[in-house]
Amino acid sequence: MAERFERHRQPWTSDELQKLHLLAGKGMALKAIAKALTRSEESVKERAKTDGLKIAKLR
Repeated sequence: MAERFERHRQPWTSDELQKLHLLAGKGMALKAIAKALTRSEESVKERAKTDGLKIAKLR
């Protein structure tokens, strides 16, 4: 069963964006970043694409 996120469709805060850039820069996996930010993997993937970040698929 897919996880349900309370923050569905909430805008990204500047703190979340900083954390996303930091974690992606460290080479963290998508699943781990999504969990750390309490966001869906799809949301993280889309935002990373928008910001031009590369995120590891598996680790």
